[in-house]
This record gives sequence, C-alpha cells and structure tokens, in this order.
Amino acid sequence: MSNDLQNIKNRFGIIGNFPALNRALEKAIQVAPTDISVLVIGESGVGKEFIPKIIHSESKRKHQPYIVVNCGAIPEGTIDSELFGHEKGAFTGATATRKGYFEVADGGTIFLDEVGELPLQTQVRLLRVLESGEFMKVGSSQVQKTNVRIVAATNVNMMKAIHDGRFREDLFYRLNTVQIDMPPLRERKGDIHLLFRKFSIDFAEKYRMPELELEPSAIHYIENYSFPGNIRQLRNLVEQMTVVERNRQVAVEKLAEYIPMETHLPMVVNNQNAQKQNDFGSEREIMYKILFDMRSDINDLKSLTSELIKNRGTADLSNQEKNLINRIYSAEQTQPVAQNSLLYFEDKSPVVQSAPTIISNADESYEDIEDIEVEENRPESLSLQNNEKDLIIKALEKHKGRRNRAADELGISQRTLYRKIKQYNLED
Repeated sequence: MSNDLQNIKNRFGIIGNFPALNRALEKAIQVAPTDISVLVIGESGVGKEFIPKIIHSESKRKHQPYIVVNCGAIPEGTIDSELFGHEKGAFTGATATRKGYFEVADGGTIFLDEVGELPLQTQVRLLRVLESGEFMKVGSSQVQKTNVRIVAATNVNMMKAIHDGRFREDLFYRLNTVQIDMPPLRERKGDIHLLFRKFSIDFAEKYRMPELELEPSAIHYIENYSFPGNIRQLRNLVEQMTVVERNRQVAVEKLAEYIPMETHLPMVVNNQNAQKQNDFGSEREIMYKILFDMRSDINDLKSLTSELIKNRGTADLSNQEKNLINRIYSAEQTQPVAQNSLLYFEDKSPVVQSAPTIISNADESYEDIEDIEVEENRPESLSLQNNEKDLIIKALEKHKGRRNRAADELGISQRTLYRKIKQYNLED
C-alpha cells in the first residue's frame, strides 16, 4: 500500500484493506488534481461521502468552498432555487434575491448526493453548467458564470433510470467522466471485524464505557451477515450495543438478537426467541406446508388431465400427451403405497384412487378409473387434517383474520381458504 493511500485512510478514518476499496481511494487521489467530473456509485451506507471529501482536499480547490447537496431531500418545486438562486419576486415567498449553491461555491467543489433523484427540468440546467459553466437564477434572464468542480453520487441503477426516462443520458455521460465504485460491506468480510472494533473504541470513549469485544463465534457470525444497511448499519449496531448491553463480551446468541441471520445464508443460529415468534418454526409444520403445496399442484394437474380427456377423448391426444399422462400415473403406481395412493381435494374428504388404466395408442378412455372413499377415522387422514387446520388457524391469527394475507402465507387461493374455513368451522 502506498504512503499516500495510507495517509488518506488515517486522515479520514477509513478502515479496511479490501482491494476494491483501495482501488476506489486510489482513483479519487489520481483524479483530484484535475477538474474532471466524477460519479460515485454504491449502495446506501457504504461511505460514498468520503470520495468527494478526498477529491476536494487533494485538489487545488481545497481552500475554496465545499458544499454538500442532498438532491433527494430538497422538494422538486424549490430545488432550482436552491441550486441556482432566484430573483426577488420570482415566485410567491421570494421576498429577496438569493444566491444559489453554484454561485456560493464558485471556485470550489459541489457534492451532489443522490443525483439520480434530480427532476428532469433541473437536469437540463445542470447539464448547461457542466458544459459551459453558465446558469441563470430563477426569474432572471441574465446569464452568470461559475467555476465549480462537480462530484456526484447515487445508489440508483442509472442505466435503468435512463431506460425509464427518469434521467437524461447526456447528463449521465457528462457526470460519469470518471466512475468510482464503492463496494458493499458484505463483500468486505475481512474488514467487518476491524470496523466493529473501531466503532467500539469510538463509542466507548464517547459514552465512557468499556469496549465491546466479540467472541470467536460472534466474529464468524457478523462476518457472514449481509448488512443491507452497510457501514451505517454496523455503526448504529455498535452504538446501540455499547449503550444497552452490560456484558462487554458479546456472544453469538446476543448478537443474533440485534441482527437475525437471513434464512438464505448458510449459517443457522439457534435463537429460541425467534423460533417462538415464527409461526412455522418447527420442522414438522414446514414439512406439512410443503406437502400441502405439492398436493395442490398435483390436484391442479390431475384436474387438467381429467378435463382434457373429458373434452377431447383419448383419440385426439397426441403421442407426446399420452406419454406424459402415462408417466405421471405410472410414477404413482411405483410409490410405496402399493396400488392405492392418498389424495386430497379442495371440496372433498380424503379419497384413495385406485390404480388407473394406462393410455395406449388405441382409442381408450378413463372410464375405468373410480374413486373409493376412505374411512373417516383413518389415522393418516385425521393427522393431516388436524395439521392443516392448525396451519390455517395460525395463519389467520398471524394476519389478524385477513384472509387474503393468510391465503398468501399458506400458498393457496382465497377461495380455497374460504372452503377450508367452512370445512373446519373456523368462522368468526
């Protein structure tokens, strides 16, 4: 690592040695002596604001004004006035002439944060400033000149914004003379613990408390967490734990209470509180839900097959369709339940379907297939029904009786859920 890069990190308090981070800082140092426009790309909370500070401090403009403008925080009706100023009487409430940021920052640097949120009308004005350094105040016809270095940043997918007509393509390429990409924290696994320690020291000093220390299992846990809020989320996490937690040795169970691990990540933590809050936490309930979803798909397929045969007969079926139906029903006959298989229907009690006739190329039909009712007290049927009833009750309780959300949770239609409610006498 070069001395310049290490000096920059020390001066701005930047922690980490991830290659993509070092590359972003090196590019900022390289372009700083020039007046090239820079666009910083990165997710929210990754530290994009450090790049324009570095560029300004390493440029010949470092003794001139440095102004930060959050484009997403200024209302659309007033952003032109904020950026370019206005004349007295230009609009209601304009009681005096006002200078805009581009006039105030003449000779310095303007950082346009969240530039992707700029209105299209403002984008036209900004493009003119970038191309010629000229602008006009709102309500004025006099052209003014400014000499401003522009650094912009966004977490928006700019190509999609251009495609959707929300951002001008010519302005994008004018801003994007040099692009600097800031990596998300989840890609900087080796830097996460370093940042945790840095924030722990800072907040321990601020609140006059002992530092937080992570146990080895907690270090592994935090390095595998995705951190959707990036460095900002990690900083807030450390500050909160510094103030709230009495035990300064942080175990993985305690850390999981603040940042529960996502289900798609490979590491699983046994968090009893989270399990109690999860209506479908047990493995058995999850398996039953999967079985019910599969049952619904199979019923739809069989219903479609039955309608196909009733409407067209087997004579109109192609060889490909016959082979598909044969394969479906032949697979059922090979299951461990011998010749019969348990099926569920939305508006029927459980039935056992006898082994069907296989379609041949000859003109045959499915009239030989018949359904035989199962005894109501069959243990397997009662077990499945009871579990299905429990799942429906839990889904309704979880969503406070909102059947549309309960149906989405169970993976069934609202009509099917209504039938089940009637079947199990679950009416309010």
